[in-house]
Amino acid sequence: MKLKTCAFILLALFAFCERSNAENKQPIDIALWENGPAEKNIDEGVGYDENRQIYQPSIRIFLPEGKNTGRAVIICPGGAYYGLAYDHEGYAYADYFKHQGIALIVLKYRMPHGNHKVPMSDLCEAMRIVKSHATEWGINPDDIGVMGFSAGGHLASTFATHYPAELKPAFQILIYPVISMDSGITHQGSRENLIGNQPDPQLVDYYSNEKHVTDESPRAFIALSGDDSAVPPENSLRYYTALLRHKVPASLHIYPSGEHGWGYNESFRFKKAVHDELTDWLRSF
Repeated sequence: MKLKTCAFILLALFAFCERSNAENKQPIDIALWENGPAEKNIDEGVGYDENRQIYQPSIRIFLPEGKNTGRAVIICPGGAYYGLAYDHEGYAYADYFKHQGIALIVLKYRMPHGNHKVPMSDLCEAMRIVKSHATEWGINPDDIGVMGFSAGGHLASTFATHYPAELKPAFQILIYPVISMDSGITHQGSRENLIGNQPDPQLVDYYSNEKHVTDESPRAFIALSGDDSAVPPENSLRYYTALLRHKVPASLHIYPSGEHGWGYNESFRFKKAVHDELTDWLRSF
């Protein structure tokens, strides 16, 4: 009897230790561009300084514990292409995705600072790295999606409409996204920071992502507040309409209040609603 009791205690202690180790599992940090970035901005050689929005391009990987679907999401935080809200629009989502068995990769991308190609270049490199480590991290290389908030939603939708063939995302999740550079509906700060005060009309067209949806665009989940006064809902509506026109599966969720920038904040009244809708959507394919 005593032996059975001791064995039970040892098994319980082992299980507790295993659970504690899993709960304390640290994320993985990887710097992008080991041999120097393919696209450079005016910050090249200045030195990284987050107080001046000069970010070291990098990814932080949160791997699921226990249940693992093999799916992964690369998050692009917002910040008007001026800075990065990588806490409530990035790291805070680690637990949400972990409980679904989905790996989360939070991207710190560089600001354009004179070169509109820089953010997209960093996202492409992040996808390359995740795909190259897919086996090691238990990720299905064909089931990696992108997610973005506000200007990060613009970057994610840019990737979803202009991706290199070998880096096509499996899906896109856009939260109160900037979609268009059309001066009538865009977020002016994001537009100016990305393509300048008096942009070439070709750049305006190129980065108006609603114009570049095709039959091959990845399926989409879009969520926003109807009272968003920072990024007009028309951005999401145009994109959703373009997706439907091309018969791309898309799900649009507009909440009556919340304004802009709620991310993972508890103050957002419809936080549970949007997460429940997103969970159902992720389980639908």
